[in-house]
Amino acid sequence: MTRPSRAPNPSGRRPSPPSSDSSTIYAPATAAGRAGVAIIRVSGAAAGAAARALGGTLPTPRRAHLADIKDPHSGESLDRGLLLWFPAPASVTGEDVLELHLHGGRAVIAGVLAALAQIPGCRPAEPGEFTRRAFDHGKLDLTEVEGLADLVAAETAAQRRQALRQLGGALSALTEGWRARLMRLLAHLEADIDFSDEPLPPALAAEAALGLRGLAAEMRAHLADQGRGERLRLGLHIAILGAPNVGKSSVLNALARREAAIVSARAGTTRDVIELDLDLAGYPVTLADTAGLRDVADEIEAEGVRRARQRAERTDLKLIVLDAMRLPGIPSEVRAVIDAQSILVANKIDLARPASDRLGAHRLWLLSAHSGEGLAELEQELARRAAALLEIGADPHLTRARHRAALEACLAALDRACEADAPELRAEDVRLAMRALGRITGRVDVEDLLDLIFREFCIGK
Repeated sequence: MTRPSRAPNPSGRRPSPPSSDSSTIYAPATAAGRAGVAIIRVSGAAAGAAARALGGTLPTPRRAHLADIKDPHSGESLDRGLLLWFPAPASVTGEDVLELHLHGGRAVIAGVLAALAQIPGCRPAEPGEFTRRAFDHGKLDLTEVEGLADLVAAETAAQRRQALRQLGGALSALTEGWRARLMRLLAHLEADIDFSDEPLPPALAAEAALGLRGLAAEMRAHLADQGRGERLRLGLHIAILGAPNVGKSSVLNALARREAAIVSARAGTTRDVIELDLDLAGYPVTLADTAGLRDVADEIEAEGVRRARQRAERTDLKLIVLDAMRLPGIPSEVRAVIDAQSILVANKIDLARPASDRLGAHRLWLLSAHSGEGLAELEQELARRAAALLEIGADPHLTRARHRAALEACLAALDRACEADAPELRAEDVRLAMRALGRITGRVDVEDLLDLIFREFCIGK
């Protein structure tokens, strides 16, 4: 007796039933505060009733309708604005959705929200609830939900590009493509199990083994991306390191184009790590000014030095600031943190110029934080290094630790499948690999992840 076939879901969406919460939710979809236009979104079965109660009519779907917005009980006019009606399932959440485009005054928004509260079945939305309903109705998978969250939070062009690709389904398409290939290979393995008295043709068995190894190699290459996607989402960290009084804080201020850190001729002014976020040629960068590296007896400064050394160990790039007047000598405490990825900067060239623009195996970047000479060249080098670490190529990157953990679990199962002798063991490991891939997009039971993911959203999303 043969087993029933397992047909893949061609949509690639999580086949999830709608949320058991039947209430209609509403919230502003635009930021709080005075503005020219504000949007209030309503989603659920009572959205049509809300349109009739506030605007006097149910508009033609997907066409703007100008209406007097009134309190449904008192009849008081609240505003004159646009109603847009999106009946289910062709809406952002998969439910009936009403959008009210209003004037952005606080009194207008407060009045309309109070009016919505009077409509039976309506309640204010929780953070992320609109997007959660879109997920529940198969409009978005988990990677697209996370792409939407990243797009809302994007602060640089590179972050926006990565978020848009993920929201557009690039990562989902990659993982679902892998999953579909695994499903075909699993069908071969199960046929071998079901018809054990008639072994698979050698060519077909070899093809299945080759397919498993090929998929494992692709996933292994994708994992070896130095965390590029996660780095881009969270930002590149650059620590400014050096001896006391070499101008580290001045370099930070020069790159920031403002007085972000206190500058003093007194050594040891910086006692803690001072962080500053920058948009560097479209890439998100966090600069950290640190305490001068030296042996000290002062308890507070010693703690600052400890934190500086700790930051040096876990930063993405090191910007080592040296005093041009003291070169080629480098204090031993500073020399200890220099590595192949460090960028060496000779500061104070307005007072003295080094004899060479090289220091051992390192290029020496000449700078005067006081006059700005050499600043443009240093910024170009920082942007080049950032691009090398963060630039996204043709393939979508993993953007969260959970993506990486799931793909690592999938790869471990595939490696076991490649080494398994019995077809039953090989097939079970392929099933585990498919389940791990499904956790990335939400194609399996992921209730333990959902609250964590949707909690990142603001109210109205």
